Amino acid sequence: MTSDQAPPRVRYQVTYAVLAAAVISFVLQQTMLNPVLPTLQRELDTTQADIAWVLTANFLATAVFTPILGRLGDMVGKKRVLVGALVAVAVGSAIAALATTLPVMVLARVVQGVGGGVIPLAFGVIRDEFPPSRVPGAIGTISSLMAVGGGIGTIVAGPIVDGLGYEWLFWLPCLAVAAAAVGAHLVIPESRTRTGGSINLVAALLLSSWLVCLLLALTQAPKWGWGSPTVVAMLIGGVVLLVVWITVETRARQPLIDMRMMRLRGVWTANVVGLLFGAAMYAGFAFIPQFLQTPESTGYGLQASITLSGLVLLPQSVVSFLTGLASGRLVARFGSKLVLIVGALSCSIGFALFARFNDSLWEVSIIGILMGVGFGLAFSAMANLVVAAVPSSQTGVASGMNTNIRTIGGAVGTALLAGVVTADLQPSGYPAESGYTSAFVLAAAGLLLAALAALLVPAVRRDPITHEEPAAPLRHPQAGTIPGATLVGDGRE
Repeated sequence: MTSDQAPPRVRYQVTYAVLAAAVISFVLQQTMLNPVLPTLQRELDTTQADIAWVLTANFLATAVFTPILGRLGDMVGKKRVLVGALVAVAVGSAIAALATTLPVMVLARVVQGVGGGVIPLAFGVIRDEFPPSRVPGAIGTISSLMAVGGGIGTIVAGPIVDGLGYEWLFWLPCLAVAAAAVGAHLVIPESRTRTGGSINLVAALLLSSWLVCLLLALTQAPKWGWGSPTVVAMLIGGVVLLVVWITVETRARQPLIDMRMMRLRGVWTANVVGLLFGAAMYAGFAFIPQFLQTPESTGYGLQASITLSGLVLLPQSVVSFLTGLASGRLVARFGSKLVLIVGALSCSIGFALFARFNDSLWEVSIIGILMGVGFGLAFSAMANLVVAAVPSSQTGVASGMNTNIRTIGGAVGTALLAGVVTADLQPSGYPAESGYTSAFVLAAAGLLLAALAALLVPAVRRDPITHEEPAAPLRHPQAGTIPGATLVGDGRE
């Protein structure tokens, strides 16, 4: 294994451009469908309940493949796996564009979900190839692209469908991802740091099983009922499989996800914050456009079109991206912990304000700016905390699990808040305003909890020139030494 302390190779700026294109292309194919599901429902001649599987299938595939591809990239080379993941997204997008039935569309979305590994692989490439002083800023900006991509997807979906047809919601990402795959193959150097070994197939199967049980139960509970035997059985089964998976991973000689790594205080605290952030962010992407598009006849709706509601949220996406660009300097000056706390508080205040001040589009847009600052700060800080807390050989799987936990949080938050929003329906079939208000207050409370959880994040000692953590091995009372891990806090994680 070659040391990750070797001098970085040239053209890291070009590498960064390719990685950014890959991440934004993947996120766009995830989010552009949210505001146009009714159009897909009509085109595929299916029901409102069944069309939700277009989102659920992608959610499940992303949750399953993200940590697996992160681990595979650490083992055999991040470039090779990154290119493969991008090719899978392109193939899935092409199948979706040609789909004329719901089962084919769902299959295509599963194939697209394989690309979830793009995000942890991008973090791993940055750590391998960039100068140490550039790593925090690059990771911060890439992280902010996840929030930016969600906003852009909401903005462009309406004009694409109106001008070109819904098929181009898939053809455009297909072309973009294919170009990113070619760029990655030509530009990105192969990893110098590899762990070797093999994929633990039993652990992968167990991981897939408990995630499928959990996410299926959470996404279908509003439809089937939280007390239905099927939902209860899946929740219990998910918990049992989770316990079995943890046991298998703890005892395995070559675990898919190193449980010693997951017990690092810098990792598990970032994951708790990520779970809460994912719940609020994905719920916001789902319900704020719906709120804006509600007819004025309900007494509270603003009756915005799909395109207009996206434009209202455009400042949030722009500010989130700009904040991500500046996050590297902020992390270097103030530390990831403080940046994370400020980001969580900013988002919490934004949701609280949105619950109260939502009578006009300009109010929503201004509040969105505050939330954009919070998302940009928090996502970059979380990514940097995870990358700093683990050895470079485990960057992919650690950051992949953090991304995965945000996905799980998104499923939990969306399912729970959907129940809150639809608990009281008007005779017209639209939710009462109180449902939205309660949902946004709960999102604000969840983000306040995220800020409190961030207080548990250990302080990281950084080199004043490179802003890197010292490369001392990290010892655990029961797990021994993890070679190459960085020392965070007081080392008692």
